[in-house]
Amino acid sequence: MLAMYQVQRPSYSESVAVRDQLYHLRRWGQPMPGQAPLVLLHGWMDVSASWQFVVDALQTQRCIVAPDWRGFGLTRARHLADATGAGHYGGSDHYAFVDYLADLDALLDHLNGQLGRDAHAPVDLVGHSMGGNVAMLYGGVRPGRVRRLVNLEGFGMPATRPSQAPSRYARWLDELKSLQAGHLDLKPYPSRQAVAQRLMKTNPRLPPERAEWLAGEWAAADTQGLWHILGDAAHKVVNPYLYRVEEVLAVLAHIQAPVLAIEASDDSLQAWFKGDYTLAQYHERLQAVPQHQVAVVANAGHMLHHDQPQAVARLLEAFLD
Repeated sequence: MLAMYQVQRPSYSESVAVRDQLYHLRRWGQPMPGQAPLVLLHGWMDVSASWQFVVDALQTQRCIVAPDWRGFGLTRARHLADATGAGHYGGSDHYAFVDYLADLDALLDHLNGQLGRDAHAPVDLVGHSMGGNVAMLYGGVRPGRVRRLVNLEGFGMPATRPSQAPSRYARWLDELKSLQAGHLDLKPYPSRQAVAQRLMKTNPRLPPERAEWLAGEWAAADTQGLWHILGDAAHKVVNPYLYRVEEVLAVLAHIQAPVLAIEASDDSLQAWFKGDYTLAQYHERLQAVPQHQVAVVANAGHMLHHDQPQAVARLLEAFLD
């Protein structure tokens, strides 16, 4: 059996009714007078527990909140809140990106009210990958609600052309049928150790003890002992809407908060898009952000908060504090 990572700062869970979802929030620490809460947003096919290694590496005490996005982790549609983590459980056959913005807006309403803060008081917002994309757009749509913003490898997507719309809509319709037929289901694993091995295969830098711990948060066992990823298979259905760079740049230009864009030393964009969307193009888009800086974490891949949590924590503290 693999060694198990020992959590330094245990979290506690809270369930919050948000729009049509029963959101699972993971929380660390207590509110500090005069200090903005720190909100951590995970990426695609990930969970809030993914931030545990960075939280443990932080030297300062913060009130920290990390949600499981809709259709991930322990967040469920309200009428399916008691469902198991296996298979298609989100109450929808596809997910719209704008729902993440609306969910975050409502979550911040709840958080500020719970902490006795003004309804629109700003928070410190940190997002990884998909969560970083949400954070950047939210920072431009609700600029007054973000004090400081950190984006870990939330690169956005390659530019599209209107001529791609017919085939994209057709692909979306086809994939909806594939989902209903069970062709997009996420395969189960025979054990927690097998899940850990899967995590390490995707991320070779992930230490075995962290992989073993994370496997128990990223997946759950059913009554037959099979382990299922806590992510709705409907997330695999393609977004029917084209990614419009001009609109994104217009939103980024409205960000008022200082922005720290953190990258890994590995070039994930080259691995994913083979030159169709490059790191240089991402940096060019960042020029739309009025106040931004870029930092690079050495010896790290896309899951840099797993690979080098101490380095990420130092960058966060220096920037946020």
